[in-house]
Amino acid sequence: MIRQQRRALLYVGAFVTVVVGYTFAYSWGMATFEERERSLLESFAIVVETFTTTGYGRDAGLWTTTEMELLMVAMQMTGVFLIFMALPLFVAPWVQEAVRVSPPTAIDERSGHVVICGYSPRAETLIDELRSWDREYVLVVRDRETSLDLYERNLDVIHGDPESAEVLRRARVATAATVVADATDEQNASITLAVREISDDVEVISLVQDPDLASYLQYAGADQVFSPRHLLGESLAEQVTASVTTDLGDTITIGEDFEIVELSVQENSAVVGRELSESNIRERTGASIIGTWTRGEFHTPPSPDTMLDEDTILLVAGRESQLERLKEMTLGDEYSRSRRSAIVAGYGEVGSTVSEKLVTSGLRSIVVDRENKEGVDVVGDVTDESVLLEAGIDHANALILALGDDTTTIFATLVARELSPTVEIVARANETDNIGKLYSAGADYVLALETVSGRMLASTILEDEEVISPDKQIEIVRTTAPRLVGQSLGEADVRERTGCTVIAVERDGEVTTDLGPDFVVESEDRLIVAGTDADTNAFTELAQ
Repeated sequence: MIRQQRRALLYVGAFVTVVVGYTFAYSWGMATFEERERSLLESFAIVVETFTTTGYGRDAGLWTTTEMELLMVAMQMTGVFLIFMALPLFVAPWVQEAVRVSPPTAIDERSGHVVICGYSPRAETLIDELRSWDREYVLVVRDRETSLDLYERNLDVIHGDPESAEVLRRARVATAATVVADATDEQNASITLAVREISDDVEVISLVQDPDLASYLQYAGADQVFSPRHLLGESLAEQVTASVTTDLGDTITIGEDFEIVELSVQENSAVVGRELSESNIRERTGASIIGTWTRGEFHTPPSPDTMLDEDTILLVAGRESQLERLKEMTLGDEYSRSRRSAIVAGYGEVGSTVSEKLVTSGLRSIVVDRENKEGVDVVGDVTDESVLLEAGIDHANALILALGDDTTTIFATLVARELSPTVEIVARANETDNIGKLYSAGADYVLALETVSGRMLASTILEDEEVISPDKQIEIVRTTAPRLVGQSLGEADVRERTGCTVIAVERDGEVTTDLGPDFVVESEDRLIVAGTDADTNAFTELAQ
């Protein structure tokens, strides 16, 4: 806006200068070359008539000298040039502003909706979940351009400062079910206080970047405070420790003796280089393979001719003893496990959590960061080969990229994969759109911060859906399925229609995992399904 105003002032100044100059030049030229006296006012009128192309009145055709004819030609060309300059500077912006749609600043009366204060990619994950459940929501966005873009994408949004109680009243906070504060930690505290000015009953959920500030947000009035970065750090560390120890790690418990876990196929393991049908996993362990991740692509059920290599991650289910036997089959040789060290790139909230978790698990952690601060072992840019070599990438088990910028993470992945083809690269993605790029660059395991955040929020807000695995690549949910009541799983054809797999059914407090196509869904059943975020949303739309 300031730049546009500066251009306008320069244009007006130039225009006035040119008009005044031509006025004096015309008056002097008529007296000197045509021997006809013209006052400055008469000369000014001629200049205006020339610039506006309305004609020349009584002076038309009186110019007989070459000098005056050249002056008039120059005046005409200057006028046309100034008019064309005015079009992009004034006319076009005015027309655009006149026809431009303005984002709304209030919503109609409603109740039970979710008010999301602020906009980020994690809000997209939450909105997808809310839409699949047909839950109303409204985004409150401070920036006008952002709110207009969201409005033109048919998202329910109002433009206004979410820290303002008046704006929140226009978002109908008093009758909302939940308010989500999704801005900076300081702004979230202000948003919470503004909400409490309006209502003491509405649930307020706040995200926090610095876990040390959680107590202040609770003091401000937040009912729940989430730290997704801390959870993400623990999950990334868990992926590394699980690859070098015989422990199953962080399993997802379904029922009394039924668990789900992601297992990475390690180099030099007993199953690497074999097709799934040749691995005899089911016969040798009793565990069931629900799906496979291969370079970011999830397949359920996996094809029997799926080749198991070091880029494969198995999503498996079974009893603990069965999963432990399968874990032994997917582990690498003793030499690979004996190194027991990992490089952590980035020492923010995620990186520090990863490092602490690794040390607790008995692994040596080498921290790389651009800043020389306590806890950092190697100071430098992780995209620099010499820095990675100094950190010991040539003999480390894993490299965990916990950086705040996806572009840097992608480039660091390329550099690390070139230096060490066998190191396990576990990466944090800040935006889900970059997950595919990271896998293409050579990452073995990628988890998006925004996915974790959105799932945590959705699981808290939606009463009928429980996200069991907010910090995994795959989403596992426990949910009702009223539209499938009375149908068998074969008739419902869930896998073909949604891409999800029904893992188990909870009925009368007991979990049934032996599900055949003839299993009939009853009204009180809660189905446990696994799939990508898009697949589980498709299941919700089908079953609700």
